[in-house]
Amino acid sequence: MKTASIIAAASALLLPSMANAAEIKVVSTRATQEAYLELVAQFEKTSGHKVTTVFTGTLNVQKRLAHGEPYDLIIMAGPAIDDQIKLGKAVAGSRVDFAKSGTGLAVRKGAAKPDISSADALKKTLLAAKSIGYSTGPSGLYMLSVFEKLGIADQVKGKLKQTPSGVFVGTLIASGETEVGFQQISELVHFAGIDYVGPLPGELQRMTVFSAGIHAGAKQAGAARALVKFITAPAAASVIKKHGLDPA
Repeated sequence: MKTASIIAAASALLLPSMANAAEIKVVSTRATQEAYLELVAQFEKTSGHKVTTVFTGTLNVQKRLAHGEPYDLIIMAGPAIDDQIKLGKAVAGSRVDFAKSGTGLAVRKGAAKPDISSADALKKTLLAAKSIGYSTGPSGLYMLSVFEKLGIADQVKGKLKQTPSGVFVGTLIASGETEVGFQQISELVHFAGIDYVGPLPGELQRMTVFSAGIHAGAKQAGAARALVKFITAPAAASVIKKHGLDPA
């Protein structure tokens, strides 16, 4: 009888939190994936909420949102969140910056690591490379401008291979389809079958800020805001740094 009373009392305490538990639906690009997943696991444990996330490339996220797929939270590059706000797909004023990443270079695992310590060294490496991988996301678009700045856009054009949206550049490098490849550093450091060489040299580096925005049709906007607050809190900084990112 006493045990039954204890169970009943415990259940009564749990009911409010269970009743308030929400399933938060998120669509996200991949650059922040590893840090995000670690933080989400902590959030689910402490909040009681469940988070379901679709990870894909920038172009695919844009297509999903354009087609009216239902989400509570969107995570992608900050300017892309701003675009979704202008399109009415994200709530005005809801953008919160999460993390930032630079662009880096990687080679197939065990291959010689080329010199990219300066703009001149990077230029020589790219001219010597037989093939170069890049993405359809922010880093890929930026690399095209880097080739222009280095004055080698025409010389490397025939060597370039772009991944489809949502596919890591590491896939091209690990399979040997490209000799070198560029992507967000956070997307290279964990990828199996490749070796991360390093970031673009200082004068050519540009940090991309990744942000969260509340979907205009969110059914769990309050819970989504709680998730954003959790992953951008000062306590999250160590997890963000561990995965090749900097806190925003």
